[in-house]
Amino acid sequence: MNSFVAVVIILGVIIAAGYIAFSIIRQKLREVSRAAFGTDSLVEGWNRQADELAATPKSVSGMTKIYAPQIQRDFPEFNIEEFKNMAENMLVLALTAISTEDILVLKESTKEVKEQVNARIIGNKQAGIKEVYERINIHQTEITSYVKKQGTCMITFQSAIEYLYYKEKDGKLLDGDKVRLTQTKYNIELVYIQNADLAGGSNAVGTTCPNCGAPVTNLGAMYCEYCGLAVTTVNIKVWNLHQFYEVKQQKL
Repeated sequence: MNSFVAVVIILGVIIAAGYIAFSIIRQKLREVSRAAFGTDSLVEGWNRQADELAATPKSVSGMTKIYAPQIQRDFPEFNIEEFKNMAENMLVLALTAISTEDILVLKESTKEVKEQVNARIIGNKQAGIKEVYERINIHQTEITSYVKKQGTCMITFQSAIEYLYYKEKDGKLLDGDKVRLTQTKYNIELVYIQNADLAGGSNAVGTTCPNCGAPVTNLGAMYCEYCGLAVTTVNIKVWNLHQFYEVKQQKL
């Protein structure tokens, strides 16, 4: 009988200790949740934070004010707004083409972009993956870099974009969210080949003098340096949308 009482007492002590420990842990979790999210429930706090992130556009690396004067100095006829709109339209159509698995959506786009999107579509089909982009909306687009080297000029636009994105296979969600929006950033590269020989590209697009056929290798040149004849100024056909890619956040 004494043994039975001892066992009961020990079990009671263990249960009481467990309850006290549980209460302490629960209180600590509530304190952490209040400090982090302003609510007693961690789950509610995490959901609230996820909703806020889904509704808050990303900040772009805007360097337009710095690079725009340099671009205008090199290419006086360059229309920044025109090319910015072209980059945004291309990005929306590219994501739509991936989602619909229809490369014809990009019939007015460049060869490079079509090849990039088509490779994505083929890769998804071979893997049995459905990749969906819906409710696409671009918040802001700015120039993030302007680089000149080896006969090539590259302007990189960065767009803050939102969409409903998810990837699934056999009905199983692999990535993304079917309910919450995704806020992210994309870079779109715009390339101008000024000197095809230096750039080393067989399909490079450059400017040649209509009189003597000499290559025009000076940025924004208005006259041929060999014969002095006026040459065609920069136009939309000279610049080429080269590629686009998502800007992933670096993990600390």
